[in-house]
Amino acid sequence: MLGSFEELEYWSMCQWNTKALLVEYTFQSDQKKPMVGPGRPQIVLFGSSIVQYSFSDGGWGATLANIYSRTADVILRGYAGWNSRSALKVLNQVFPKDAVIQPSLVIVYFGGNDSMPPHPSGQGPHVPLSEFTENMRKIGEHLLSLSDKTRVIFLTPPPMNERQIQLVFGDAMRGRSNELCRPYAEALLNLCREINVKGIDLWNAIQQQDDWLHTCFTDGIHFTAKASEIVVKEILKVVREADWKPSLDRKSLPVEFPFDSGLPNSPRHSDLELTRNKKLEPRMARL
Repeated sequence: MLGSFEELEYWSMCQWNTKALLVEYTFQSDQKKPMVGPGRPQIVLFGSSIVQYSFSDGGWGATLANIYSRTADVILRGYAGWNSRSALKVLNQVFPKDAVIQPSLVIVYFGGNDSMPPHPSGQGPHVPLSEFTENMRKIGEHLLSLSDKTRVIFLTPPPMNERQIQLVFGDAMRGRSNELCRPYAEALLNLCREINVKGIDLWNAIQQQDDWLHTCFTDGIHFTAKASEIVVKEILKVVREADWKPSLDRKSLPVEFPFDSGLPNSPRHSDLELTRNKKLEPRMARL
């Protein structure tokens, strides 16, 4: 009886070891294979809190990810509190020139924190306008050098609701104002024309919204879903109208693993997508 038990135990151990080796081999083999979808274009969002929070409910980053689902990967690289000086320090780490796959599009936002008034201690996020412009020049030139197919869009600082900022943040944001921020938006648009980078004028686009002071901000600075719709609309317009080859317009990109589910009597994915898009048309028309 003891021998039978020992034989069973030995057999079970062999089975377990075989399964463990199989799992390890499979894992190692999978590690050598590229992840599904490396052929998709990469769209990287790079910036401060306007970018970091863009994947919140109704955020402009989340909306772009939804629009580009199965056609492009929208990647978030947002760092709340950062200015252009912070971004420049890590630029080579976030966007290494020797990366095997380079982004097809990088959408960059800095400037709101740079434009804050200098802190008496000499610390804080303030960056002088001339340095901000030079930092953004270096960021743009670095991104354009990643590959001959890497495109860049700069978003200008948007306006803000100064009274709402005071109510929400108190003295923590003392002195943050539209008067100080506007020159940074204007300087960035001038730079875009100079270095051949697409620029989106959020400063004016937000203010064209009816009652923008009360509908576009959650705390005076960061975007509501309404403001995010404006950002997405402006981005899609630039991408659609740009003379980029290949085009990054969502309608021109191939769909990954189209269309048939392969199940008997199942509706084709293409038909499902058409139905879904028709239902979304009223909303997408606003974008």
